[in-house]
Amino acid sequence: MDEQIYKYSVLYIEDDDAVRDNYMQYLNRFFEKVYEAKNAEDAYKMYKKYKPDILLIDIQLPKQSGIDFLREIRRFDHTVRAVMLTAMSSVQTLIEATELKLTKYLVKPITRDELKTTLKMAVDEIINFTTYSNRIIHIRESCYWEQDREKLIYNDKEVFLTRKERELLVLLFSNLNKVLKSEDIIYELWYDYDTVKISSLKTLIKTIRKKLPEDTIKNVFGIGYTVEL
Repeated sequence: MDEQIYKYSVLYIEDDDAVRDNYMQYLNRFFEKVYEAKNAEDAYKMYKKYKPDILLIDIQLPKQSGIDFLREIRRFDHTVRAVMLTAMSSVQTLIEATELKLTKYLVKPITRDELKTTLKMAVDEIINFTTYSNRIIHIRESCYWEQDREKLIYNDKEVFLTRKERELLVLLFSNLNKVLKSEDIIYELWYDYDTVKISSLKTLIKTIRKKLPEDTIKNVFGIGYTVEL
């Protein structure tokens, strides 16, 4: 890796404070944003909040292993680059890790040159390759929206949607973090605007909310609706 700061972000997950502090100093030399977590639970919160480009994960974490953490992420995100660090080199561990679309699997002790080369590989993958999952929107926990296929997935199962429900979700997820006026939604879904359509929209919102995690679709009083992620 050249001596430059890359405009990408890294989330480093390591439970040993001394080791984590040491590597954080090193990572900050090369990346614009570097986040840290000491366990999988904290890492998941950081992942959802910052959407890092690269995950640097120690396998041996308290409560939930690094493999289980990445397996959860891979349920809806195949874009984020992942590097696994471990002191274990068993065949079974290697098989489990490599099934999770890793950039590389590194066995400790790891030299800085080795880490540097691996992180450069991850950066190159980001620059040179795109994946289908760029079009997957993670809503909450095990719920996500597949934009290309216009499908809602919850707990690994496709949720049945009526045509209007699907059209509404396409509209809302195409305008994330924006407030859509009720009249604009009505014109988009029914092509005209009247009191009957206002009632139809309210009913549609009510039924689709039952199929989504709580508070996914929010009312903006006197204006319309929004999905904020």
